[in-house]
Amino acid sequence: MSEDITVEKVQALITRAPFHQWLGLQVLAVSDDGIELKATWREEWVVNVERRYTHGGILAALVDLAADWALVKRTGRGVPTIDMRVDYHAAAMPGNLIVKGRVVRGGGQFSTAEAYVYDESGKLLASGRGTYFTAPPPPPKS
Repeated sequence: MSEDITVEKVQALITRAPFHQWLGLQVLAVSDDGIELKATWREEWVVNVERRYTHGGILAALVDLAADWALVKRTGRGVPTIDMRVDYHAAAMPGNLIVKGRVVRGGGQFSTAEAYVYDESGKLLASGRGTYFTAPPPPPKS
């Protein structure tokens, strides 16, 4: 499976989803055990208009996305999240975000992956780990 998964193919898969389009996701790199994405900053992410930091839900969504899609070379698709935790390290101020996902353990039914969200200067903003349902999809019904 992994030989035919390119940055361009993953970009097309990810941006089929309107939410991913809204996040302005760009696939920067794909490897056998990971992915690197860029999310284009939007004014709608601001949760506190005085201080202008990004809502934690955006960071959590990016952790989930990058951890999930870190598995794409093994699965060929996005997979359902079973469980996830997120740690917040610093406020995300206006600006694009870089997200790096990495496979921790690939399994037949369930896999574990982690992700890290950085600002453009490389400051760690959030990190997390999730468990994903990676069993093959059922065959199509006749």
